[in-house]
Amino acid sequence: MLTDLFAFTIVGIVTGSIYAVAASGLVVTYTTSGVFNFAHGAVGMIMAFLYWQVRFDWGWSTPVSLIFVLLVVAPLFGVLMERALAKNARGGSFVSAMVVTIGMLLLLMGLALNVWPPEGRRVDGFFSPHGFDVGPVFVTWHQAITVLVAAGVAIGLRLLMFRTRTGITMRAVVDNRGLTALTGGRPGRMSLLSWALGSMLAGLAGILLAPVLQLNVEALTLLVVNAYAAAVVGRLRSVPLTFVGAMVLGLLESYAVGYLPSTGSFANIRLAIPTIMLFVVLLALPEVRLRTRSAVEMRMPAMPSPRTSLLGGAALILVATAIATTVAESTLTDLAPALALGLIALSLVPLTGWAGQISLCQMTFAGVGAFAVVQFAADGSPVGLIVAPALAAAVGVLVAMPALRLSGLYLALGTLAFAVLMDRVVFTRRDVFGDFGVERVERLQVAGVSFDGVRAYFVLLAVVFAAVGIGLQALRRGRFGRQLSAMRDSPAALTMLGQDLKTTKMAAFALSSAIAGLGGALLAGLNTTATSSDFTMFQSLPLVLIAVLGGVTAVSGALLGGLVLAGLPVLADNISFLESLTLLGPGIIGLILARRPDGIALVLSDLWSGRGSFAAATAEDEELPEHCEQLGIEVDFEPRHAEVLDRALQVEGV
Repeated sequence: MLTDLFAFTIVGIVTGSIYAVAASGLVVTYTTSGVFNFAHGAVGMIMAFLYWQVRFDWGWSTPVSLIFVLLVVAPLFGVLMERALAKNARGGSFVSAMVVTIGMLLLLMGLALNVWPPEGRRVDGFFSPHGFDVGPVFVTWHQAITVLVAAGVAIGLRLLMFRTRTGITMRAVVDNRGLTALTGGRPGRMSLLSWALGSMLAGLAGILLAPVLQLNVEALTLLVVNAYAAAVVGRLRSVPLTFVGAMVLGLLESYAVGYLPSTGSFANIRLAIPTIMLFVVLLALPEVRLRTRSAVEMRMPAMPSPRTSLLGGAALILVATAIATTVAESTLTDLAPALALGLIALSLVPLTGWAGQISLCQMTFAGVGAFAVVQFAADGSPVGLIVAPALAAAVGVLVAMPALRLSGLYLALGTLAFAVLMDRVVFTRRDVFGDFGVERVERLQVAGVSFDGVRAYFVLLAVVFAAVGIGLQALRRGRFGRQLSAMRDSPAALTMLGQDLKTTKMAAFALSSAIAGLGGALLAGLNTTATSSDFTMFQSLPLVLIAVLGGVTAVSGALLGGLVLAGLPVLADNISFLESLTLLGPGIIGLILARRPDGIALVLSDLWSGRGSFAAATAEDEELPEHCEQLGIEVDFEPRHAEVLDRALQVEGV
């Protein structure tokens, strides 16, 4: 018994050491640049594949391979990321920085799947299979080297960040770049150094983990989700606490493997330990201070009148009917998912676009809606359209309850952890989506009217999207819509006005998850199957990017995003050398959004109105700053502030 405990402890320390290296890279990048790199795990994955390429496929020696990957390619890649991504994301809203790094994550996954298609690739550990005995337990040299490297990284980073001028300057950059420059520091150079160092640590973690997981794109990328828990233990700033959190996580995982049953629900819980730990740590964090600025700095579209909303919905239904009666069924089959996915993307409009709350688990809520259909309306009963949004809304409230204390990055991490938890614990259960993750679903039948044909179902999707869109626009014109906008602009101001911020946030999550659940139910009906792989965390990330691309503040933006997201698989089927376009496409889009986060819908609106661009139009409005001065408002006017100032002046009667 003691021998087993000792063996599991050693394995836990080794696993925790890998997490410590990965999480330390996250901490370094965030501490010195203020940008949380969601692509950190993907960078480690790419470096692990590159190490296999040069070491095992090309036959380079181990030292030369490590030097090439970790001291040449990884730092250069980190510099490239800082120049192309972090530089554009720095100083913007959190959503802008988030979509850029998520875009890089998806892009790297797509590239890896194209360059190294899935097949058996083996990575041997250092000096494998040799090792030594520690009491009754055999320890490989790879395991020993992993622990020593992790300890060296922790000590080295601590000394670098607090005992050297370079480290102090790196930490000062994120607090005040201008002041750092005035005191003789070089913020640009320090940012480059921190991203290069973070990329090296990501690559090191990937190489250390590769002999354990082998070369699996998703598994190596998900390494960063496990590292999130360790990094959050250190509040994304403390390397020693991050190291402690990583060790605790590694030991918990190892003991779970040894002492929890390997069958039944406990088998799934073992896989979910990192996400459960992340939830616990997030709940233990002190409540964040209320923000006075939005995490979503994207301008809102003009408020449409009720007549305009009705005409827009009617136009969508008429166009959908015309398409359904004219195009071939094969073409309609490719086009129909755009409306279903657009409806799920629409769930982000009130939550992220209007309320300023971050969610990376919308496809999970859609999966809950699909589960409701499987359980209560698999025969096509309209009851599914009632139960699906209701159940999804209830789950959304459960997610919102612990998230009430969170915002920005921590809220994004919490929702991402929830998505991973559902993937590993719920959606893999046989009683949810069947033995092979697939359940049969009949299409809707209402009062004897069947929507079994793809043409009729296409029109049904258009009707539902139009109805939800019109309802959201009406909601935006009402009191609750104004509360959402106020929470987006300044949660602190909303609280000072006597409004219950927590109730408003919970209601926003419930509404958003209900819409996503309805979209998931309709998507399952469209596919005539409910499949667990359709609602994974890796499906939620492209959805966020596509929603922002279309315009996350506009109802029409969700429809445009759905069209793009549905079109990518069609293009992938016709471009043989880009089989991973469903990942590459959103990845490229995420990088583009660094410069234009407003979305296609508002760009088209600008062109239609003849303004060309919002910035150009508002920059010419010289009367706005003058009105502010007359009211005694001191403001450093920038074009992007024009809409907020305009609303404030309307309140003052100007």
